[in-house]
Amino acid sequence: MEQIPISKFKATCLAVLERVRRTRKPVLITKRGMPVAEVAPVAAAEAGAWLGAMAGTVEVVGDIVTAPAEPAGTWEAFKE
Repeated sequence: MEQIPISKFKATCLAVLERVRRTRKPVLITKRGMPVAEVAPVAAAEAGAWLGAMAGTVEVVGDIVTAPAEPAGTWEAFKE
């Protein structure tokens, strides 16, 4: 696994991320020779799985813009 010091990672972060995406090989980030973090590619199944994952799970009933969540009488602001 490729290792790079944190100072070099900071200076070339976008290039390192692009290389990891392109080659699918992780990079180990070190600080004073000790591992700090690992930049690894996202698994193919996870990459876009969240997009649209909740589609069709919510039902809007009524007018969510103008209708209050509770009757106006229960709000402290409307009580005299």
